[in-house]
Amino acid sequence: MFGYNAHGKVDIMDYNKLADLLFSHIDKTPADYDSVYPKRELGEEAKVTRFAPSPTGFLHIGGLFAALISERIAHQSGGKFILRIEDTDKKREVENGVERILEGLLGFGIKIDEGFTDFDVQTGDYGPYKQSERAEIYQCFAKELVKKGMAYPCFCTEDELSAIREVQEAEKLLPGYWGKFAKCRDLSFDEIKEKIDSGLPYVLRLKSPGSEDRKVSFKDGIRGKIEMPENIVDVVILKSDGIPTYHFAHVVDDYLMGTTNVIRGDEWISSIPIHLQMFYMLGLKAPKYAHIAPIMKEDDGGKRKISKRKDPEAAVTYYDEEGYPADGVIEYLLNLANYNFEDFRKANKNAHWSEFKLEMNKMSNSGALFDLVKLNDICKNKIASYTSEKVYDLACEWAKKYDKELFTLLTRDKDFSVAMFGFDRNPDKPRKDIGKWNEVRNAFSFMFDELFDGKYDEVENVSKEDAKKMLELYKDMYDENADNSAWFDTLKDLAEKVGFAREVKEYKKNPEAFPGHVGDVSNVLRVAVTGRTKSPDLCSIMKTLGKDKVIERIDRAINALAI
Repeated sequence: MFGYNAHGKVDIMDYNKLADLLFSHIDKTPADYDSVYPKRELGEEAKVTRFAPSPTGFLHIGGLFAALISERIAHQSGGKFILRIEDTDKKREVENGVERILEGLLGFGIKIDEGFTDFDVQTGDYGPYKQSERAEIYQCFAKELVKKGMAYPCFCTEDELSAIREVQEAEKLLPGYWGKFAKCRDLSFDEIKEKIDSGLPYVLRLKSPGSEDRKVSFKDGIRGKIEMPENIVDVVILKSDGIPTYHFAHVVDDYLMGTTNVIRGDEWISSIPIHLQMFYMLGLKAPKYAHIAPIMKEDDGGKRKISKRKDPEAAVTYYDEEGYPADGVIEYLLNLANYNFEDFRKANKNAHWSEFKLEMNKMSNSGALFDLVKLNDICKNKIASYTSEKVYDLACEWAKKYDKELFTLLTRDKDFSVAMFGFDRNPDKPRKDIGKWNEVRNAFSFMFDELFDGKYDEVENVSKEDAKKMLELYKDMYDENADNSAWFDTLKDLAEKVGFAREVKEYKKNPEAFPGHVGDVSNVLRVAVTGRTKSPDLCSIMKTLGKDKVIERIDRAINALAI
């Protein structure tokens, strides 16, 4: 155990003594934690994954994507999915950051086995699951590195580090604290003790054994084999407050928690040489890594990463506020993850999305393109597959948070609203009115007097006189108890009374003989009752509104036509 003092003379360094100087309060060894966190007893194929966000802002759609991939890989193998909070960056932490993350994950049906499973609730035998509560664990492993001569204290100030960066930039050298720039690497014990005794702050750095002429390679679960230069930088592993950097904390945590697969954004690929080096230096087995390409967006003819600053849809809260159904968003993300999810859905119309087997080797290396139009289509299909009761429950849940007036109207008469959501909910060919809950108001405004404007817009190819006559006659002909077939027969009779063709095909054969056909009659009635030329099944609408309301609206239309 040798080091060089400031005069270039060889000193014998007692690393155990140095470790005790730096960590006198730590009396455990890494081996002690092996019994605290025993090896998991899972099946051979079971994978343990984790999502480890920082509580520094809203949950990004890319974060939800990564969490979903990690959750799927764990659960489809019979493994465990962990939510761990990496809160070592206290300066950037926001109020209620953990709650925001949980709301995003739980709101979209991500099943968490361990870690933060609810607000202020940590579940599992491998906690604490918040890094700020694990300081002594990290310091124990850091002390072990010091004992082995693999880590050392660095007292360089910000000004000194800035000066190093300036030299490296000018000489176009690798940035960082390494080689001749690592001024504190070979301080003697006495020099270190003197600085500590004088109250100088310090960080703990890894003493990298890397070489510029060596490379490190690993097999990425998505990208295949990747080869990179070995790390030669003496990176910081503990900050001056004793809290670890992400690099060091995740190595210790993933080892102790038994993580088998780390699935994260591709911005971390450049850090792989550091992480693998740390596992090696600690004598620990590294997990398998897979790096997800970012979600992309078209912009001015090109592609860019979806941005927190530019794109509202980057925030997971956007989808809740807009009212996208949670399983629709998840299915869209699975579609981005694996191109064959769409085939799975077509072949398994009623299957839950969790029955799809996700494969990382089918994920894009370049980044999937985010498409709101495609998301809307998927969500329309999802809502069309729901029962009217489920639509009612989910629409009310959304409206209670974001549209109080709509919530009041929907819950005023549950049976009425459920019947309304049942319009054209034919399992073979369901109507697809809405793709998100904020479209309910407009889609069904005609069902509520408070939202119905009562205006009558003239129907194309039908004169005001004919329309008025149709409505006046229909008032006496309407039978609210008639089924759909009998109801439409009444419209045919009405068409005949006003000289219109009973059948559309009859009109098409001889258009000169009639001013219009039964479809035109139906449209006049539709506009009078709903204010629209297009709507769900009119017979069902009228039955749900009730005869008194139907007649009231017909009278209003007649008065409008009389002006």
